[in-house]
Amino acid sequence: MKNKKASIPQTGLNRRTFLASAAAAGFAATASGLLIPRESLAADEPQRGGHLVLGLDGGQTTDILDPGTYAGSTMFLVGFTWGDRLVTTDPVSGEALPSLAESWTSSDDAKTWTFKLRKDVRFHDGTPFTVNDAVQTLRRHSDKDSTSAALGLLEEIETIEESSGDLVITLKNGNADLPLMLTDYHLQVQKNGGMDDPNSAIGTGPYKLESFEPGIRITFTKNEDDWNEDRGFVDSVEVLVINDNTARIAALSSGKVHFINTLSPKTMSLLSRAPNIETISTKGKGFYSFLMHGDTAPFDNNDLRMALKLAIDREAMLNTVLGGYGTLGNDYPVNDAYALAPTDIPQRAYDPEEAAHYFKKSGHEGTVLLRTSDAAFTGAVDASVLFQANAKEAGIDIQLQREPADGYWSNVWNKKPFCASYWGGRATQDIRYTTTQLSTSTWNDTRFKDPEFDKMLLEARAETDQDKRRALYREMAIMVRDNSGLILPVFNNYLNARSVKMQGWIDDVGNDLSNGQIASRVWLVS
Repeated sequence: MKNKKASIPQTGLNRRTFLASAAAAGFAATASGLLIPRESLAADEPQRGGHLVLGLDGGQTTDILDPGTYAGSTMFLVGFTWGDRLVTTDPVSGEALPSLAESWTSSDDAKTWTFKLRKDVRFHDGTPFTVNDAVQTLRRHSDKDSTSAALGLLEEIETIEESSGDLVITLKNGNADLPLMLTDYHLQVQKNGGMDDPNSAIGTGPYKLESFEPGIRITFTKNEDDWNEDRGFVDSVEVLVINDNTARIAALSSGKVHFINTLSPKTMSLLSRAPNIETISTKGKGFYSFLMHGDTAPFDNNDLRMALKLAIDREAMLNTVLGGYGTLGNDYPVNDAYALAPTDIPQRAYDPEEAAHYFKKSGHEGTVLLRTSDAAFTGAVDASVLFQANAKEAGIDIQLQREPADGYWSNVWNKKPFCASYWGGRATQDIRYTTTQLSTSTWNDTRFKDPEFDKMLLEARAETDQDKRRALYREMAIMVRDNSGLILPVFNNYLNARSVKMQGWIDDVGNDLSNGQIASRVWLVS
């Protein structure tokens, strides 16, 4: 079968090339991601050494180290700190770049892919990284009995094997986005694929795991044998799980930590005036949402689902809960940060009268129970109270049940039929929909199951004509918007803050926390 070369560079975007490209244009990159004239800012070269401390929310006492289970910002970062994927992404364009795979080719029908892997890499215990480790990693996550969150992404894989020293993946159907699919953060390559111990956290990443106290504290030391010299500038990394927003701010203000995530918009202006602190607002693909299980009463009634979608004031939520740091959502999980995103679908607006019409049509009587917690997203409780007030104008009585932050992602999300939730971005529309809207996905958290949608998803995945692909994605977005249990009022900016002692921040379109790679990208200055 004739092969075609993937259109990719042979080396990843490293700090040198990033800064060099900015310098060539006469600009320098600031910590907020803005480019400013170089003459107005002295160029900072990476400095080695020091102990980086990150104060993060999203950690749970129920967290475990198996990357297939990772959910929440803390474990998202942990995976990138000890591990590597086969493929990574450009922080600006989101395009696929080499990582443990140096290059790749595909057959003309995009069904057979061949990956050439690095030969000079060792795991943290000194064991050489081999093709078999990559094979076993993908086999573990794609096994039909796997509980991995990546299973839905990998179900189209037919075979995974080693051939002449290369990794060869054969698909049931063509997928032009396969390299980007392998950038999913659950697919950190493990020794023997994690078959022996999925919780070992023995990887090839920039730091070695030293201690793991789930929901409390996680520590790492530098991997001195790291194959990538353009990362891992500090000697050690400490992650403190601080789920309380006020406590995170206090930790940064007192100098206890160098960086905090998921700020409340209300505190952005306050912190921006504080000495030695810089706030960071990054546009991305993440969104705040309310999820209804479409297979569970009373949410198995689409009229009730539509009533609730029409009963939320998106503009008010954007302005009051997010402080304007975001954009409006339209009940499908894609915004203009994605390639081929639909741009002409009418914006759904708050309409109490129409919501009341659908609520009456649904035949539902009594209250609707919504579970919420600020663990779901910053300001989730306030957003839920606002939703409750909006719905009351339509004659819909939403009863709120505030859940504990600890255990929210293991006990409430994807288990209870109506709850507040948050999603970070994914590399492509295909991965975004495959993760949460494909009928067979483990993380189909609205229980949206539509055979026609599944068929369209596979068709779009293999389609190489971009206009046809764009049209398919538009139809899919409308199906999710009008029939699923997803209420998506806003896409949020990522709101973080750092000490000025932490330098080298890179905005990454992929996701928050510099797409999980903050620990390996930044450095400390005295």
